[in-house]
Amino acid sequence: MSTLNYTPPVMVPCPPRLGIGRPSGTATWLRGPVAAMAVWAWLDFVTALAAGVIAIYLRSKMGAVPIFDAGSDPRQKLFASVVYLVLFGIYLMFCSQLYGLYPRDLNQSGLHEQRMTVQATVTAGLLLCGTLYLLHGYVVSHTAVVLTVILALIMLMLRRAIWRQMIERQYLQGLETRNALIVGEGRVAQALRTHLETLRHMGFRFKGFISVFSTDDSVAHSDVVANVDNCVAVARLLFIDEIYFATPLDRRTVISVAEQASAMGINVRVVPDLYDGLAWNARVEYIGQFPTIPLANREFPHGPFMVKRVMDVALASMALLVLWPLPALIALVIWFDSPGPILYRAERIGRKGRKFACLKFRTMVRDADQRREELEHFNERKSVLFKMTNDPRVSRVGAFLRKYSLDELPQLLNVLRGEMSLVGPRPPMASEVEQYQLAHLRRLDVLPGMTGLWQVEARQDPSFDSYISLDTAYVENWHLLLDLRILARTARVVLSGTGS
Repeated sequence: MSTLNYTPPVMVPCPPRLGIGRPSGTATWLRGPVAAMAVWAWLDFVTALAAGVIAIYLRSKMGAVPIFDAGSDPRQKLFASVVYLVLFGIYLMFCSQLYGLYPRDLNQSGLHEQRMTVQATVTAGLLLCGTLYLLHGYVVSHTAVVLTVILALIMLMLRRAIWRQMIERQYLQGLETRNALIVGEGRVAQALRTHLETLRHMGFRFKGFISVFSTDDSVAHSDVVANVDNCVAVARLLFIDEIYFATPLDRRTVISVAEQASAMGINVRVVPDLYDGLAWNARVEYIGQFPTIPLANREFPHGPFMVKRVMDVALASMALLVLWPLPALIALVIWFDSPGPILYRAERIGRKGRKFACLKFRTMVRDADQRREELEHFNERKSVLFKMTNDPRVSRVGAFLRKYSLDELPQLLNVLRGEMSLVGPRPPMASEVEQYQLAHLRRLDVLPGMTGLWQVEARQDPSFDSYISLDTAYVENWHLLLDLRILARTARVVLSGTGS
């Protein structure tokens, strides 16, 4: 892969109507750490309200004693209920932030998270009781307040435990993992490697050591993948998320690596005992039980991406439920039209270079892949892409399916399996990725999509630079509103029949 010679791609102007270019204040908010905090805070607020509604309902079923201890005006009762529930939700968000639950740190143990949840909920409950006392809120039932706090605590702990279990299962399956390189090969480095390999349930994957020597002749360890001089470029090739310094090095070298890594979105951490004074006042973050100091730390927008994933699953499931007769009809027509399988499974490269089988309805003859080489001189695309008008390999039904993008309907299953998203860069073939430059790998930082910016803006543009630029612009300026705009544009593009 010729990616070590960094050449920035030619950037093409992007349509301002889709919100691409310099991120606006709203777009930045929707993709940054503030958005992640807002998502988790909103979930806690909704949980508090749900607990309060259930508590009031249970209190009303207790019989003789009314829901409220005093007052007979229904409007007064309703107002008091709403006020105390909203106050409890606000106190809960404040206390959760105070106890470090926003944003959620998966490096910490689940037991620590549950302990902080208990402290935050109980503190919020005490603040609510104090407020009701100071405001003489006697109209609110004390029993309902206690029930609200208890139910909120149970619901919060259960929700966080289920979410952590889902994330850990995903990590154990090799999805959304955090790849790590360790600088050094000594005792500390080996201990850190062993520790990371015991944290597979937390998403860590050891990918190799970085030698402190500057020449490959001095490197004999089979697990060494780079040296300090080229470690950042190699880290980008291996889709590394974090580099750990576990051996003493010149501080200028460490800072230089941290600056290069930060520009590429790679976190850099050092073992604090080896670098006293390198980062004054920096807080120590634990990776499992191993203390580290972050020098370059990219905040991944877990909250917005969680919302994106929920939206993907919801819309894909709805589409399959509503449109299921259409795929069944297409499968039947393909079966009658030409011999061969109904589905075409193409190996594609997904997020962080992970291979997966991208599903499509078969639109070509059975031996289409074997015949591509003899048609290469008809290629109308530039660089690594292939496109040919009146491709003889396309079947009669396939031409119609491609025109209206109906051949891509099976990719809804890829979306449900977490291999693709509804919106994202086009999933490339391995042969394309092998010819990428270092900057082009940026488009593999997110899940590939069924549709994307390139599909709605430059689908007929043969330029590889345009294709890469639009996908890179999407990744660097992503926010949830952009996905919704692209989905709306996709509907118009599909109905107009401009597919290949």
